[in-house]
Amino acid sequence: MDNRGNVKGIAARVAMWSARHRALAIIGWIAFVAATVMLSAQLGTTQANYAEAGHGDSGDADRIVEAAGFPEQPAGEMVLIQNRAGRDRVAAAEEVTRALKSTTDVTDVQAPIESPDGRSTLISFTIGGDAETAGDRVGPALDTVSKVQAAHPDLYIAEAGDASGDKLIGDELEEGLTRLSLLSIPVTLGILLVAFGAVVAALLPVALAVMSVVAAIGLMAVASRFAPAVDETTHVMLLIGLAVGVDYCLFYIRRERDERRKGADPHRALMIAAQTSGRSIWVSGLTVIVAMAGMFFTRDVTFVSFATGTILVVATAVLGSLTVLPALLSALGDRVDAVKIPGLYRRNSEGRVWNGLLKLVLAKPLISAVVAVAALGALAAPALDLKTKGQGIQDVSPDAPVVQAFLAIGEAFPSKTTPAQVVVQADTVKGAQFDQALAEFRSAVQASGGKLVEPIDVEVNPAGNVAVVSVGLTGKEESAEVISALNLLRGEVVPETFGALPGTTALVTGMTAGSVDYNERLEESLPWVFTFVLGLAFLLLLVSFRSVVIAITGVALNLLSVAAAYGMLVFVFQYGHFEDQLNFVSGGGITNWMPLFLFVILFGLSMDYHVFVVSRIREGHDRGLPIREAVRDGIGSTAGVITSAAVVMVAVFALFATLPLTATKELGVGLAAAVLLDATIVRAVLLPAVMTLLGRANWWLPRGLRWLPEIAHEPPAAVTPPPAERELTTVS
Repeated sequence: MDNRGNVKGIAARVAMWSARHRALAIIGWIAFVAATVMLSAQLGTTQANYAEAGHGDSGDADRIVEAAGFPEQPAGEMVLIQNRAGRDRVAAAEEVTRALKSTTDVTDVQAPIESPDGRSTLISFTIGGDAETAGDRVGPALDTVSKVQAAHPDLYIAEAGDASGDKLIGDELEEGLTRLSLLSIPVTLGILLVAFGAVVAALLPVALAVMSVVAAIGLMAVASRFAPAVDETTHVMLLIGLAVGVDYCLFYIRRERDERRKGADPHRALMIAAQTSGRSIWVSGLTVIVAMAGMFFTRDVTFVSFATGTILVVATAVLGSLTVLPALLSALGDRVDAVKIPGLYRRNSEGRVWNGLLKLVLAKPLISAVVAVAALGALAAPALDLKTKGQGIQDVSPDAPVVQAFLAIGEAFPSKTTPAQVVVQADTVKGAQFDQALAEFRSAVQASGGKLVEPIDVEVNPAGNVAVVSVGLTGKEESAEVISALNLLRGEVVPETFGALPGTTALVTGMTAGSVDYNERLEESLPWVFTFVLGLAFLLLLVSFRSVVIAITGVALNLLSVAAAYGMLVFVFQYGHFEDQLNFVSGGGITNWMPLFLFVILFGLSMDYHVFVVSRIREGHDRGLPIREAVRDGIGSTAGVITSAAVVMVAVFALFATLPLTATKELGVGLAAAVLLDATIVRAVLLPAVMTLLGRANWWLPRGLRWLPEIAHEPPAAVTPPPAERELTTVS
């Protein structure tokens, strides 16, 4: 391909090089993906160590325990026997004990203990072997307990613990992820078949998106040496990579096809697509990467892993869209429309419905803007009541017997399910001083007014310099009652007992303490994350469009989308609407990491549409169109592709709402709802209304900023006049 025409910008230059060296570009991309897969297989991915990743006092305590050399503990299990119609728990307890002792892989069956209210009996035991794989061996114990329950229908007899919980989570997640992997690609392909009406054009975005995800996962093996990966990172990379990768290719292919239908020759059509859609992909990808980078400010292992994974998958998707995609389009030519689907293939991508709505919006821009803002405000209103909570076993599958048993054990024996752990480090924890402090601690627990509960368990490491003292906290997870108990333990009981020993470090950890410290760390990082993401997004839009107003409105509109998504999450998951439909039980709050994660993801993804649409509007402005006509032309010409892109994203995100974890449901619903709102109310109503009202002020740039580089938005001028618009023919 000759390098004809005035090629401007990185995206266009890269595309033209790829088109001229298309064999090298295509083979190079395949080799790159293959190399990342081999690299990943060779290196493996470094997994995060949660024991060393905590925050605050609980994090310091966990690190002390991790370094103290405690022997590896087997997976613990518990059997609860509770009064129902019957009250004879003694015989049932004896039968459970006898049966468990003869069950495969069951070890260390403890004597039964009774709850303070006298209604429950608890029998503890362990599953032999490696605790990490105990879920694979807990089946016989579960079967044993089920048989005893069948023999005593007048009592409630159930098992829960580390191994049974891991088995439940593993089975539920494996089933959900298998369903997700089977559905996500076919659903995406089906939507693209409808969007393009041609098989080849539909296959290209899916193939490139999947290859981008595979390559990014391979690169994560290297990146995990510096930012260890958490288990959920791969799923998040699939979620973001599939949505973004398909969208970028969709924008690019649609523009190239539209230019060909208008009569441009193959070279010029590709050059226009590269200089317009390619540039939008470049700017959008950079903005998404900036948004994801905001998660580094949390200094939390999960967020750092998410940031690294999403940055890699977005960067890889951008790389593929700007390099191998132009080469493929150049190689295929008009054959990209091969295998047309009767009834679906269309000559243009303009949406008649959206153009009808746009006509109404442009006729009454002020009313349209007020109505749109009011609608988004109403959706966002519940966000004012947003509360967060930690993740618990009930977030997996609320109706599962293991979950029900775990919650019942927590009610009857709070020190057994979510105990607070006081980690005491000193030169020795075996002398009279420690024993005296422990006695004072026991007395303080008994005098706590029921906030702290027994039994109190003590475990000492082999070196004798670290002790872990477990005590129960009254109240449900993260309730005001349990927080009050934790504050009493941290603020008074520990400082006045173990903390009073000379040369001793005494810190409180455990599920509740860890959740409180985690929330405090997130709250501290929020201003930094918001400032970084909003500030750099503003600067990127300012440089890209040379307009302060466009940058401000872009940030403001994206914040409205995020606020509306928060409101919908609160309405559904915090208030408990649609519990039956989505199969969850509200915990009275949103998962604590979700608001920050959704902010950076949604803010980045919203820029996809914003940059793409505003770039087309700017093209019209650069051609000398009045603002109303530029808005009509820009939004009208992108309506079809924006709809297709939004449907792809909504479909992919909605599939995540089918996974068993409440957090993944929140993620799927939040992202799907936000993208839907962004592509409809925000981009189709509010954006054109606001830009029409602002008029020429849209492009205002202070004199002091006119040194910013001029970036061409209008396609390069044609070398020869184009022929009349024509129907493309498929080359066989």
